[in-house]
Amino acid sequence: QLDRIIIHQQVDLLEAILGTETSSKYEIKNHLGQRVYFAVEENDCFDRNLCSPIRSFTIRIADNVGREVITVNRPLRCNSCWFPCFLQEVIQSPPGTIAGYVVQNWDPFLPKFTIQNESKEDVLKIIGPYATCGCFEDVDFEVKALNEMSTIGKISKYWSGFVNNVFTNTANFGIQVPVDLDVRIKAVMIGACFLIVSMQNQENKRIKLFQLFTALL
Repeated sequence: QLDRIIIHQQVDLLEAILGTETSSKYEIKNHLGQRVYFAVEENDCFDRNLCSPIRSFTIRIADNVGREVITVNRPLRCNSCWFPCFLQEVIQSPPGTIAGYVVQNWDPFLPKFTIQNESKEDVLKIIGPYATCGCFEDVDFEVKALNEMSTIGKISKYWSGFVNNVFTNTANFGIQVPVDLDVRIKAVMIGACFLIVSMQNQENKRIKLFQLFTALL
């Protein structure tokens, strides 16, 4: 019955102090702030520090009793609009069953994604803004119908404060979808959010120096 989901990336002190990428951990909460799932990213140090944000990863999502309920797999892919054959793709797979896919669409200006069901049939579109850096404000990725005319929800990257944004790559994201949306597509939306998180981490790195410079002026 969830229609709002909050994904909170936990702060890693080692990453904040040394500036190195560590395996990410997330709390997934309902709109009341109650934790419903816990997620852990699995990959190696080489992928995290040399291939970010195009790194391959597996994110395992478990409920509060430790039972794995969703697995998100992403292969090593490209992050540039100039390579349309190798753009990002997430395979969303609860254990033993494919729930759906998230595929990045080629566009020279806007970040665009397609949500697909288990048969790779298009279900929804996600369209982000031209500027996704989110300097001192939230960034919204709109969830739209296939005709891209009507908006039915959104994935938001929340502004986490100056210190958090400058010294770490952690972020808080929110997902808003219709309460009657197919539960499998809701699971795929979580996978889409993790894909956006990984792509946003590199964008955060680009603006850290800018934020630090402007704060010192």
